[in-house]
Amino acid sequence: MDKDSLLFDDKSFSDLLRDVYQNTKKKENQINTLIDQLKPLIRNMTDASLMVPLIKEYLEVSVKNDDNLVRLTAIIQRLLVVGSKTEKGDEFGLTESERKQLLEEAQSLVDNSK
Repeated sequence: MDKDSLLFDDKSFSDLLRDVYQNTKKKENQINTLIDQLKPLIRNMTDASLMVPLIKEYLEVSVKNDDNLVRLTAIIQRLLVVGSKTEKGDEFGLTESERKQLLEEAQSLVDNSK
């Protein structure tokens, strides 16, 4: 298995890394835009106490989504490294059952992030 092998649907490891990077940049821009739009609405401490929890919730959701992608990427990277070291699997790290378990966990992360 290499970085351009298809993992699921039409996604390769390279595609997954690109998605993680693009999502991070997109969310950074969205958060900055949101904060810029909310700044004029904050005129006093009461306004701030209403707006800050909204921003916090938005950030938390963003972090959880990114965390799932990063976990998935780490699992697949481990599979790629082990797969490139040996064809047997049990000699350098993962047995076939461990590979299956990692792939199942990766699929559950994909399903949960939808």
